[in-house]
Amino acid sequence: MGAVISALVPLASIVFLGFLAVGIPIAALSLHVHHTLGFSPLVVGIVIGLQSAATVLVRHQAGTVSDRSGPRRAVLLGLPLAALSGVLYRLSDLPSFGPPLSPVVSLLVILVGRLVMGVGEALFITGCLAWGIARLPGRTSIVMSWQGIAMFVALGAGAPIGLSAQHLWGFDSVGWLTVAAPLLALAIAVALPAVPGGGGERVPFYKVLGLIWRPGVVLGLATAPFASIAAFLALDYSHQGWNGAGAAIAAFGAGYVAVRLVASHLPDKYGGVAVAAVSLAVEAVGQCLLWLAPNVEVAFAGACLTGAGFSLIFPAMGVEATNRVSPEQRGRAVGNFTAFFDLAIGLTGPVVGLAAGPFGFPAAFFIGTVAALLALALVPGVRVKPS
Repeated sequence: MGAVISALVPLASIVFLGFLAVGIPIAALSLHVHHTLGFSPLVVGIVIGLQSAATVLVRHQAGTVSDRSGPRRAVLLGLPLAALSGVLYRLSDLPSFGPPLSPVVSLLVILVGRLVMGVGEALFITGCLAWGIARLPGRTSIVMSWQGIAMFVALGAGAPIGLSAQHLWGFDSVGWLTVAAPLLALAIAVALPAVPGGGGERVPFYKVLGLIWRPGVVLGLATAPFASIAAFLALDYSHQGWNGAGAAIAAFGAGYVAVRLVASHLPDKYGGVAVAAVSLAVEAVGQCLLWLAPNVEVAFAGACLTGAGFSLIFPAMGVEATNRVSPEQRGRAVGNFTAFFDLAIGLTGPVVGLAAGPFGFPAAFFIGTVAALLALALVPGVRVKPS
């Protein structure tokens, strides 16, 4: 057990710090773009979703870097790019250095920062997952569970940290925090021994995708509720006149981590399909509570249930995905599978932003409810093995 922990903790720490840089700006950006720069909810959705769109486009290439040059190389390339995104967030808010930028110019700089973070995230998370699987062969679900905990603890903690920093010191402090976290992760990665890449022949994107798309689609739909919470919960609370948006986002993370800590063995024991079915039902209930919440207490419970329901989807479907490919294609399988997570965030932001205009911010959680129920309907198809 000691060897397992010593192999997992450094990589989980890298994932935590890397995703802290992803989580810190999300809610703060929503408020900054909407309230300070004056753009519409649709633009907010585009800003939040653009990072994931960039990540989707480079996931396969990130997996190829991991397979051919080794996972450590992918991580060492990705973390500096994540830090650079924070520099760009800071440069978008320049009153202390010179005349203020126009809202349009500030928005353009932020959009570039989102693109850079998307590429950085694709590299470092793909590399970390493949690195962990290589260090602990035969323990894929444990690797994904630990790194998933690190990811969502970071995302759950990052939002309230970002909102607090924005409230106390302004949006520029969000940029500096986004710089610091991946640089700390980089220091850990540099000290870790490398593992060899799988090598092998170049594999076309469509061949890998054909093997893992079924569990990937379930993951993508199950991710839409998280994307709705990350991008629009703070705006919904503000519109409703409620306090505690940061606490509700943290409740999502708490529900996620609590289930992961006590039930990460369940996919191995009962199968990924059965665990995913129960999890998606819980997630749908949580989203429905958020959609119809008459008060902050019900909304808080809905956020917590959403996190609890989402918790085991990634390892349950991830084991299914990686079991369908050879070790030489592991990085590309991980990259393409996790791309469904990013694709869901990239699509959910603009779709929800478009719906929030005429229907209000609670529409974000109606869309999340529908997505969870669609995923539940598609889960039985994951049992079908590709030919």
